[in-house]
Amino acid sequence: MKKTMYLTPEGTRDLLFEECLARREAEGRLSELFTLRGFSEVMTPGIEFFDVFGGGIIPAGNMYKLTDNKGRLLVMRPDTTAPVARLTAARLRQAELPVRLFYIQDVFRLNHGLSGHSDQICQAGAELIGAPGEKADLEVIGLAADALGRFTEDFRIEIGHIGFFRSLIGELDVDGDVKEDIRGHIELKNYAALSEALDALPPSPGLDAIRRLPRLFGGEEVLREAEGYCRAPETKAALESLSRLYRQLTALGLGDRVMIDLGLLHRHEYYTGTLFCGYMEGSGEAVVSGGRYDNLHSRFGEGRPATGFGINVDALTGRMLGNGEAGPPMPPDVLVHAEVGQEAAGLLKVKELTEEGLICEFSVFDGLKEALDYAGKKNIGNVFLATGDGIEVYEI
Repeated sequence: MKKTMYLTPEGTRDLLFEECLARREAEGRLSELFTLRGFSEVMTPGIEFFDVFGGGIIPAGNMYKLTDNKGRLLVMRPDTTAPVARLTAARLRQAELPVRLFYIQDVFRLNHGLSGHSDQICQAGAELIGAPGEKADLEVIGLAADALGRFTEDFRIEIGHIGFFRSLIGELDVDGDVKEDIRGHIELKNYAALSEALDALPPSPGLDAIRRLPRLFGGEEVLREAEGYCRAPETKAALESLSRLYRQLTALGLGDRVMIDLGLLHRHEYYTGTLFCGYMEGSGEAVVSGGRYDNLHSRFGEGRPATGFGINVDALTGRMLGNGEAGPPMPPDVLVHAEVGQEAAGLLKVKELTEEGLICEFSVFDGLKEALDYAGKKNIGNVFLATGDGIEVYEI
């Protein structure tokens, strides 16, 4: 027998019992929050055409690929923002703007053997489509904070702006591959690799600013320091936008949980403005990731400004399990056993008891003794016996 018959593919795993209960509880908390905030749920296919994510939206090497019976290239959904943009263009073109949508579904990403990283992630998210400006950014970041707040008080939100980095990197007279290497080092906060890459370039004010980027992290003092690097209107506009957003988030009561990170970059290329990430205590990686992406919808026809975020439901589930918020499944309240010929009566009793809210199992054993033994082992408190004369009750 092949060994793989007992294994799951790398980057995936099975969920059992309390893990499933915690997952459903996490999904329920998020679904309730998004619904109460006026967002409507959508679902997209687990398989999409490659073109939905092509053109640099997501690196081809990070996607699971397959073909259909016509030879067309498909991928397992690596992200939900692009499919929601496609769905909006195809099905909601005439909808009143803004459109508020949310989702809870799995995404699939090839992590190329990175230890501890999952290739299949349950992700929830909210997308605010057709709403330009900082007011929409504030709503979405506040919603992300509220989502984290439903699971822990120990979280922080980091905010940045892609325009600041793009303006600085645009000042460098290097090719696109070098710029992409620099971007990747900053995203991963790989200071050693970043220094090595920058040391190979001729000195310039823009180079000095990029070298400093990963350390431009903190409160409003970061913005004041960064003003010294503002030679282009784009960098100044990005800092002014972040300053206004930071003050509004502070007014929301998030001042002690919000940090400015001018070295914050996302792996996806479609972001155009404000960026943000969310972290929980004990989680070394971002649990929330989002920002403004005003150009993505133009790929599917009509351009619409948009902002949104995704949240890792698996991380939230792990937090709940670690805190003991989800225990093992409750044992049944009742086991219903039926004498030969009374099976229908027994199942009718099961239906009656479950409609009353009791957890009820139907006995598949031949004899009453086996049913009673089973009930004892499973900590089932009562056994109901369906006989020709009615129902008898046995307490365990």
